[in-house]
Amino acid sequence: MKILVVNCGSSSLKYQLFDMTDESVLAKGLVERIGIEGARIKHTKTGMDAVIRNTEISNHKVAFKVVVEALLDDSHGALKSLDELSAVGHRVVHAGEKYAGSVMITQDVIDALEECVPLAPLHNPANLMGIYAVTEALPNIPQVGVFDTAFHQTMPGYAYMYGVPYHYYEKYKVRRYGFHGTSHFYVSRRAAEILGKPVESLNIVTCHMGNGSSIAAVKGGKSVDTSMGFSPLPGVIMGTRSGDVDPLLVSFLSDQEGIDNKAMSHVLNKESGLLGISGVSSDLRDIEEAADAGNQRARLAEDMLYYGVRKYIGSYAAAMGGMDVLVFTAGIGENSGRAREGICTGLEFMGVKLDLEKNNVRGKERIISTDDSRVKVLVVPTDEELVIARDTKKIAMDRN
Repeated sequence: MKILVVNCGSSSLKYQLFDMTDESVLAKGLVERIGIEGARIKHTKTGMDAVIRNTEISNHKVAFKVVVEALLDDSHGALKSLDELSAVGHRVVHAGEKYAGSVMITQDVIDALEECVPLAPLHNPANLMGIYAVTEALPNIPQVGVFDTAFHQTMPGYAYMYGVPYHYYEKYKVRRYGFHGTSHFYVSRRAAEILGKPVESLNIVTCHMGNGSSIAAVKGGKSVDTSMGFSPLPGVIMGTRSGDVDPLLVSFLSDQEGIDNKAMSHVLNKESGLLGISGVSSDLRDIEEAADAGNQRARLAEDMLYYGVRKYIGSYAAAMGGMDVLVFTAGIGENSGRAREGICTGLEFMGVKLDLEKNNVRGKERIISTDDSRVKVLVVPTDEELVIARDTKKIAMDRN
């Protein structure tokens, strides 16, 4: 059974082709700069060098046709015919409260995703374009939607509601939704497998840390709280996002700077976070280098990130009545031993004891706590595409 996983951004299309008999990746790639000058596809068949082709790609429908051509290519393709494809799985960012799990894509699902566009104006339109592109090219193939928000639908009302008049929730569905759900789902379960314990028996804090970062409290395998909210802006500071700020600060700065809501949103999403504090970069690697060279703003940005994550870990341990496992994942979480050490320093009172030698690891599964650490600390590389492929396989098979 071969499944294609598609992840569409506003000007990009990422894909992976899986053979689900052994969950191996047959090919993967990225189409970027869709609708922009300089568009190209980078395609890699497993075991071969990447192939890069520059071509005019006006929209996502054209982009998907380019992907199909690459997958069927005689020399670097991984399919002899599209008939080998059993289903296509899509990463979809926002499903609102409609879906608490992955679903077969039908017209009703598409209508629901269209309704959620105001909740995710940067993401859902692109996700929908991917669905439309596949539908046009492969009208008879099953498609499955896997939602970033679905894993967090188990949060209790007291965790997801905001302290604003209740009728705003009824009218506009204003609440905490959370994101990176597929990643938090995967790494929490994988951590339990590594430890040889049922996920239902564990209180786990998962730290998905990259250019966008979110922390989640996973109790008994279910999300009970998460740091991102109505949008992906809140929580810890990120590459260019501010993280938590006083809401009145937004109106204050808008008035002082004479800018409207759209411009203020750009400041908070694109000019803030590590970049805004350090003035150096949105990339933590650059900030670490600058901090070591004596740049105090870079040092401040680094300290703010570690402190913010540490606060969320402590609060989520309290919310769950204790913590058994702490997991780091995504670009920073998987690759920066310095960040992991900076975050764990000060958590010894909770039973976190980091083994500095074991912590010297990048991009590999490893328990990095000491043998006598009451809280087990792990690095678990995330694999959201595999989760999407697994869900797609299950739902497509159930359909048959």
